[in-house]
Amino acid sequence: MKTGMARRWALVGSLLLLAGCGTVTTVLRDDGVAIRELKAKKTYCQSVPRVYSGVAYDLCVLHAPPNSAGGLALDGIPWAFIDVPISAVLDTLALPYTLYRQNADGSLELR
Repeated sequence: MKTGMARRWALVGSLLLLAGCGTVTTVLRDDGVAIRELKAKKTYCQSVPRVYSGVAYDLCVLHAPPNSAGGLALDGIPWAFIDVPISAVLDTLALPYTLYRQNADGSLELR
């Protein structure tokens, strides 16, 4: 019984981590969500390319003014810094789709 409960908590934790992932935010969610979140974090980015958009999203969050991200920080390290390698792997897997979307729709414009 303890093993089943541990698996459920691990699944819930994994889903929560992925919900904050840059790739999930830019590829799987509506464009407006990513744009709203980046504007709320007061990032200096003007646009985010769709190819490797998760990494670009995370770098934009890191390029925001200090304390504007308002997100999770682990021992002073912003979550976006930890998410960059995870997003790089997921962005590579999503490359065929994001190449198509970049060609069809262009970059996400934050202006």
